[in-house]
Amino acid sequence: MDVLLSFAAALISLRLAGRLLRAGRIAWAGGLLSFAAAAGAMAWGAAHGWDEASFRVYYLAGALLSAPLLGIGSLQLWRRPWAAPLGLLYTGLAIGVAATMDVHGTFEGTAVPRAQEHVDVLPRVVAIAASSLGALAVVVVAAATLRRRPRANALIVGAVAAAATASALTQTAVSAAAACFALAAVLLAAGVRAA
Repeated sequence: MDVLLSFAAALISLRLAGRLLRAGRIAWAGGLLSFAAAAGAMAWGAAHGWDEASFRVYYLAGALLSAPLLGIGSLQLWRRPWAAPLGLLYTGLAIGVAATMDVHGTFEGTAVPRAQEHVDVLPRVVAIAASSLGALAVVVVAAATLRRRPRANALIVGAVAAAATASALTQTAVSAAAACFALAAVLLAAGVRAA
């Protein structure tokens, strides 16, 4: 069941990312592509067991990119001209961190590996700081523009909450985490459409 739900979440996220890309919402599309990659890595790990490569993809997409890109998308919607260059710069940094970080320990089984068992402190600090700032940006922009877009903002904040829930659940309930990734993708796409 973990495999099917994770794969379904990846497909839903990928499909909705395409819609957002066609609508010109590049950062939000990138956030959903990150959901798709993270869910795809979860499907791979659940089906074949985890290894260093699948863990790197999962860590880059799920821990380092998804929430920050959603935050950048919100800042772009708020018409902050510096958001796109910041997003591009951070994406390059995140890819560099994921490509060069030391991954240690052995991978056993199909459960999502715990980052603290395989990654040093610096990549974890980058992921926590960037995800926190990304989520904060979504909430700040939603609060600042609430009167203009109450429904859209509620959906977008709900998407970030679903993504955060997915991240929290990956260690204990992969199927529930995959369902939350899919829900986050659907809420984000609906929020962007409403905006």
